[in-house]
Amino acid sequence: MSRNGEPDDFRRAVEAALFVAEAPMTPAELKLHVGEGDLTAALAGLADDYAGRGVNLVERGGRWHFQTAPDLAHILRREKDEPRKLSRAAMETLAIIAYHEPVSRAEIEAIRGVQVAKGTLDVLMEAGWVRPAGRREVPGRPLIYATTMDFLTHFGLGSRRDLPGVEDLRAAGLLDPVDLALEGLGGQSVLETDDDVA
Repeated sequence: MSRNGEPDDFRRAVEAALFVAEAPMTPAELKLHVGEGDLTAALAGLADDYAGRGVNLVERGGRWHFQTAPDLAHILRREKDEPRKLSRAAMETLAIIAYHEPVSRAEIEAIRGVQVAKGTLDVLMEAGWVRPAGRREVPGRPLIYATTMDFLTHFGLGSRRDLPGVEDLRAAGLLDPVDLALEGLGGQSVLETDDDVA
């Protein structure tokens, strides 16, 4: 801030660059547009200035952008036809990738217990939520997958650490009753009998 309480030119430049950006920007990308200055202070000041307004300046996965305030999102929501709804298989695959990344197709199949159809990963990549992340250094060098910045942005996450944990999922009623029953056994195999345990 300048002495008269108005934002300084550097902060205004950061604000303008973020306002016209087509995609969220990293600090390094911002510096290319606005030059040198105290970028951390400018971003923190702008985030404070926009807190409580109709739009907020947010950081998601190390990238900054303006987004509609969460409590006003319903006003701007537009009805549009989705080209494809995600199937249960795609949602399960996305969750596995998000929680276990980087992960190979074989690892996804081992967790899900069924084969992953090629189209499932294609749908997630078309949505921009999953990307190839290299190859695992094991025989056969399988391709591994990870989530993208678009995944974080779409789901309103600052990083993967913000994914809900088991307690959050339980509280929301999203855990499968079978999972809860198995958890109640304390990890005991359903094939074990009391005689085996004794």
